[in-house]
Amino acid sequence: MLPSGHNKRRRACLLHRQINVTEPLRKRPAAQDRAQSRLYFPSATLDRVELGCGNRAKAHGAKTMGTQGAIENLNTEDERNFSEEPDDRSNWYTKTILDSELADYAPVKGCMVIRPYGYALWEHIQRALDDMIKATGHSNAYFPLFIPESFINKEKAHVEGFAPECAVVTHGGGKKLDEPLIVRPTSETIINYMFAKWVQSWRDLPLLINQWANVVRWEMRTRLFLRTAEFLWQEGHTAHATADDAETEARLALEMYRQLAEDWLALPVLTGEKTERERFAGAVRTYCIEAMMRDGKALQSGTSHYLGQNFAKAFEIQFQNKDGNLEFAYQTSWGVSTRLVGAIVLGHGDDKGLILPPKVAPIQVVIVPIYKTDAEKETVTAKCQEIAAALKPVARVHFDDRDNYTPGFKFNHWEQKGVPIRLNIGPKDVANNVVEIARRDTGEKIRNVSQASLPNEIAGLLVQIQKNIFERALKFRQENTIQVETYDQLKKALTDKNLFVETYWAGSSADEAKIKEETKATIRCIPFEPAAQEGKCMYTGTPTKTRAVFARSY
Repeated sequence: MLPSGHNKRRRACLLHRQINVTEPLRKRPAAQDRAQSRLYFPSATLDRVELGCGNRAKAHGAKTMGTQGAIENLNTEDERNFSEEPDDRSNWYTKTILDSELADYAPVKGCMVIRPYGYALWEHIQRALDDMIKATGHSNAYFPLFIPESFINKEKAHVEGFAPECAVVTHGGGKKLDEPLIVRPTSETIINYMFAKWVQSWRDLPLLINQWANVVRWEMRTRLFLRTAEFLWQEGHTAHATADDAETEARLALEMYRQLAEDWLALPVLTGEKTERERFAGAVRTYCIEAMMRDGKALQSGTSHYLGQNFAKAFEIQFQNKDGNLEFAYQTSWGVSTRLVGAIVLGHGDDKGLILPPKVAPIQVVIVPIYKTDAEKETVTAKCQEIAAALKPVARVHFDDRDNYTPGFKFNHWEQKGVPIRLNIGPKDVANNVVEIARRDTGEKIRNVSQASLPNEIAGLLVQIQKNIFERALKFRQENTIQVETYDQLKKALTDKNLFVETYWAGSSADEAKIKEETKATIRCIPFEPAAQEGKCMYTGTPTKTRAVFARSY
């Protein structure tokens, strides 16, 4: 079914790449060349908080401890959870994040502090996506962190899905509240309350809103960036006059996420629909992007939901159509989060630490001086400063002029932080007007590069590195994806390693649950395009054209 003319134009704007997502790296103002010095901290503690909507765990009489004690307690518990994995990948992941200074543990259980380097990485991801969101006609807004409990209860499937994860505020200002407030786990309910006020006529539609915010979901088992009690994200919420327009919007949002993952984060992703068992609470359909990490596991990296009229009916979002009749609006919601930082770590990193795609790397080029004497230091430092100034129009550059660390230490330090390009400059390089380039993605060293041609060389190399990181990840996924025809084949394939397993599927939610129990694998997505030929479901034997991708996941 064709979308409306309005949505045709919006989709064409994105799909024809008029929003610069594949253009060479853009010039950044000098003020953004270095990592921002902002820190992100969890929300301030309120008077009293209860956890869970249904069976709430009372926290009124909890004993307090010193900050250091809280940190030690949290670190011990989280590290124990990580070490329960059958291999060292989880320990490597945590150590890499801590050592590269992306994040640190907070004194609040299940929360993290995003450090300046990690926040700068998130800002580049955020900026790229925000440009796409605005280019497709959406506007940013902000809605309250606190949501009346009655709002959550209005949509039955929604409350059932989120009740176990809710944090509930019962007291404020030293008094018990008239109505408990839910600390935002997602904003469908409070945004739809406002939509009901704003939408009166078909002329008010489509209503296209995006919010950048923090949310709280009380996770019992946390992992830095991948699953924390509080995290940062964007959530898009839209209302439309027809089901076709809303469906087109949900697919458009998914395409934005695909472009963000592939063109900016260098992560190849599968796109498709979630099964009923994995569907967002209250949605008619949920779409997703799924990326393969370096250990063969899947990571759900973004979701988009076609909500139908479920929330519109619960919150009475009605409009007068062109014929003068009242109708309920059709809606979507969609979001990605700081989980994408974890995806970059797990999707590209190696034993040395991070490997950052140049487009989102806080620092794209680091310059390391090499000298022995004070005279050499003066000469080399002056040349490094000159080169840094020459490169600023084409890259985000940092000159590491610390004199209390050896060049070898600096090499390891910046490799660990995943900086795409390192320039090594010593006295002989200064004398010969050349530099040595070291690539983080391949480890290759390019010697005797002319200083005069360096800006062009670096600009081209950044594009090449971005492409190489993506192609390597794509090759890894292709080499670790197989097709099977029977359930026994699936179980055998997943015995010794993690894979993406594609197969025919016509099973039920109960069948999915049984397979997960026996293999720890779930259906990551149902690809949009059905198979060209009919086959038999690997589990039930039922004829079908539907294909599904199974994998273990984070």
